[in-house]
Amino acid sequence: MNISKIANTLEGSEIIKIAGEINELKKQGHQISNLTIGDFDANIFPIPMKLTEHIMEAYRSNQTNYPPAEGVLSLRESISVFIKSKFGLDYSSKQIQISGGSRPLIYGLFRTLVDPGDKVVYPTPSWNNNHYCRFIGATDVPVQTSAANNFMPKAADMKPHLKGAALLALCSPLNPTGTMFSKEDLEEICDLVIEENNSRGADEKPLYIMYDQIYSQLTFGGHVHYDPVSLRPELKDRVIYIDGISKCLAATGVRVGWAFGPEHVMSKMKTIIGHVGAWSPKPEQVATGQFLDQTNDWDNFLESFKEKIQKSLDALYQGFMQLKSDGFAVDAIQPMGAIYLTIQIDYLGKTTPAGQLLKTSADLVFYLINEAGAGLVPFSAFGADPGMNWFRASVGGCSLEDIQEMMPRLREALGKLK
Repeated sequence: MNISKIANTLEGSEIIKIAGEINELKKQGHQISNLTIGDFDANIFPIPMKLTEHIMEAYRSNQTNYPPAEGVLSLRESISVFIKSKFGLDYSSKQIQISGGSRPLIYGLFRTLVDPGDKVVYPTPSWNNNHYCRFIGATDVPVQTSAANNFMPKAADMKPHLKGAALLALCSPLNPTGTMFSKEDLEEICDLVIEENNSRGADEKPLYIMYDQIYSQLTFGGHVHYDPVSLRPELKDRVIYIDGISKCLAATGVRVGWAFGPEHVMSKMKTIIGHVGAWSPKPEQVATGQFLDQTNDWDNFLESFKEKIQKSLDALYQGFMQLKSDGFAVDAIQPMGAIYLTIQIDYLGKTTPAGQLLKTSADLVFYLINEAGAGLVPFSAFGADPGMNWFRASVGGCSLEDIQEMMPRLREALGKLK
């Protein structure tokens, strides 16, 4: 067909395909524990009531015209105070860009920093970096990670690939794994970036870091979130952070995301996002700024929200550890952050009761949907090999009871494989 080369090469989301299968089965009356989408069932995890009230008041106050291209000033000022309080990072309102969630910010960042053919280095599995590279025509360099380091990249993994690269895309806590950088590992990667930039001439483009910390407020079990500029302040002009309320306030549909970084980058991102019109709605921006200013309300909501998320993650983790103890070929990485559990289900090459050979992780996913009422996402949806036997489980769309009721069904379904 006579459409663009980019359109011809883009692939649809494997996660949405799996979710579509689940939704169809649910319509038919099947009981499915949907652990696929990195979203929240708003009936289980509603946004803060005070945020809802602020949004409604903003609409009643007729805050319904175009917002400024860079975002409402009161929100950017609130974010400036917030990131100073939470991370000790000093960024002015001029260094902050608002958009309709974090995705337009990532797209705008790629457009701002990466030319066609430029190298973009990122660990795999990771979320959507491969697709953004295709949008831009970048040369993507996925770097395979391993379970031995909780699927987080190490400096030794990255070092061979940074020469001449334009962007290093990092995320912690990581989607899809829910695992996090240790202080030492992130410091060593930062030192590599400093070393690489010091080796470049004045006429060469620098190497930037995109640091996606959208899950930074959701950490568990004493795990600490680290970020590049806090560890290496000399990187401040080379790091752009991606953040927002989508995950920490269960507010995926409210669409308020922000980026912050050096002003010379943020000003160009503003222009790109302005031309695309990828703004966050003005009432939601005004309301988010008001809620960020209410520190006690923020902290109280986050405390109860995290407790609920952790109970679900722990129940899922303990369920898999019991299966492992009982001799099933499964494993899991203890929850660290985000809303995800990393699970190993080592049954590729097995045959179903219907005689189907499970050749790929996707085959196993659809078997478990139909036989166990359990929806998972294979790491192949995040750039990993289709033969990898690791999976993402997201607890945002399920209740604790859903998870507890799923485990016996999963045990029975795995027990049928030969």
